Amino acid sequence: MTKHQEFDMLDRAAQSVTAQFTQGISPYAVSVAWLDWLSHLARAPGRQLGLYQAALTNTARIGAFLSGTLSDDDVQRPFEPAPGDHRFDSPHWQGFPFVFWQQAFLATESWWDMATLDIRGMSKKNADRVWFMIRHVLDAASPSNNLLLNPDLIEKTSREQGRNLLRGWSNLWQDYLRQIAGQPGPVSNAYRVGSDLAVTEGRVVFRNALFELIQYSPKTPAVYPEPLLIIPAWIMKYYILDLRPENSLVRYLVEKGHTVFIISWHNPDAGDRNITFDDYRSLGVMEALRIIGDIVPQAKIHACGYCLGGTMLAITAATMARDKDQRLATLTFLAAQTDFSEAGELMLFVDESQIAYLEDMMWGQGVLDTQQMAGAF
Repeated sequence: MTKHQEFDMLDRAAQSVTAQFTQGISPYAVSVAWLDWLSHLARAPGRQLGLYQAALTNTARIGAFLSGTLSDDDVQRPFEPAPGDHRFDSPHWQGFPFVFWQQAFLATESWWDMATLDIRGMSKKNADRVWFMIRHVLDAASPSNNLLLNPDLIEKTSREQGRNLLRGWSNLWQDYLRQIAGQPGPVSNAYRVGSDLAVTEGRVVFRNALFELIQYSPKTPAVYPEPLLIIPAWIMKYYILDLRPENSLVRYLVEKGHTVFIISWHNPDAGDRNITFDDYRSLGVMEALRIIGDIVPQAKIHACGYCLGGTMLAITAATMARDKDQRLATLTFLAAQTDFSEAGELMLFVDESQIAYLEDMMWGQGVLDTQQMAGAF
């Protein structure tokens, strides 16, 4: 190992430690967005004047509304929640002073929506990042989340004589202690696999270090000759498609005469650090196809990919087409992406800095743990 490589390892170790405190979010991705926004806003007197005028206008509208409310109960509210925003649906928000908190908050949201529009010369992605972060700060600061400003919370606290607050503080304290001790959260016993979930009868027909292959036999006298392989994402359980009898895709298919195979992925840990993305194709999907071919010979296979499993299925199908492998009859994708050029809000913070940050974190600990995955979502 050269001196240069030793220094690189020191950098990666430092990044890995830092990442533990940021849930894997690169500080650069956050700071550069704010710097881009502030520097361009400082050089945009027209935008500054527009924001100053918007602040005055919103304040005047709130003032006029407040004055009218004190003398007339039937006054048109100047700001309305966005479609789909149900935080202020309760009729209690229409009474004073709660309607004032609501209107002041919505006016603030309206101002920040204008303030975070991209400025000429500014990166559109950085503008979206700033808007994303501001929106979440505002959501947290909403009066609907404040005990003293939310009329429904006040009423509930009065009705329960504060016992709801004691329960909340107790839950918060227990969560804090578990986090400090590195212990997992409580596991609910309300749902048990094989009893309340995943109740469709099946059997494991193959197992390797990466997955188990479960086979479900059809429940009808007449059986379709071509089997179906379902590939879920490896960040979720296979029984996402077999929850309860009334909403189980697997049960529906076997009751229609289909032979169903589904992959149950191994839960990775630090010992699996050397498993690559392509291993999920070669040792996962391709191996499952081989086993199905042995069980149901001479039959083409219908493949269904769910979420990231669909992405892997698309990659697998492409490589099979390249190799003139014609074992697949059809492809079905459920909530799966093959084009990540517009992958939604998750892509706002994905750049070279963020990727390097995640790679260094996984280099240090071998795997993204559940809390880090939850932080990403």
